[in-house]
Amino acid sequence: MIRATTDALDQKAGVLSEKLCGLGSALVAYSGGVDSGYLSWAARQVLGDQMLAVLADSPSLAAFQKRDAIQFARDYGIPLEVIRTDEFDNSDYTENAPDRCFHCKDELFGKLAEIARERGLASIIYGVNADDTRDFRPGHRAAAQYGVRSPLLEAGLNKAEIRELARQAGLPVWDRPASACLSSRIPYGTPVTIQNLKKVEDGEDALRQLGFRQFRVRHHGELVRIEIAPEELPKALDPQMAQKFTEIFKKLGYKYVTLDLEGYRTGSLNEVL
Repeated sequence: MIRATTDALDQKAGVLSEKLCGLGSALVAYSGGVDSGYLSWAARQVLGDQMLAVLADSPSLAAFQKRDAIQFARDYGIPLEVIRTDEFDNSDYTENAPDRCFHCKDELFGKLAEIARERGLASIIYGVNADDTRDFRPGHRAAAQYGVRSPLLEAGLNKAEIRELARQAGLPVWDRPASACLSSRIPYGTPVTIQNLKKVEDGEDALRQLGFRQFRVRHHGELVRIEIAPEELPKALDPQMAQKFTEIFKKLGYKYVTLDLEGYRTGSLNEVL
């Protein structure tokens, strides 16, 4: 059974290499997470100098993610360019309707398309995987409009398989906690503001310093809802830790500090849709 599983993963990795080779050249929409990190590394192995990773910098990108993304690219010889995106100039984005991600990706892919044309790169690719098709992801619609390819998905790779391939390649991103833009912490209908994102980012930095690994700080106006991975909940439920949470988040301006007993799960704000 293990051999069969390994053979299947090797086959998918081979399909990925074939997909990348067939592109000839590519611009990778890069964030530094496990998916885009592994995709950028694989594209570098297959395409050599005929690839470029581009990291979009905006208020929705946490500072630690930017640092880690730049360092990973530097460590593995991945050509990287950091650009500024201006989704916060678009009221359709900041109003935070359920299609917010479409407007973000529309801004991103529009700028990436310009760079690809200027550099003579044949394709734009990004790190969506098979598991991403199970959730509400309006950004995929923007990708389709710009003809952005998704080689990981085309190879049939899911998140666990990408992590395993990254582990086999010795890439430190293999066990990196799932990440998403800071705007994903704001409930639909609540405007996305730089001030609110800063509160979320500062709160998550504090949780990281307390030793938590997988979590989300969900902003609900005067109330903050903290999601902690189920395996880490016992630590979070300790009365002394609860007191630390209260002190941290009240200093950030929240009146009510809550811990979600269901724990961390991706896309929890989509549950209202």
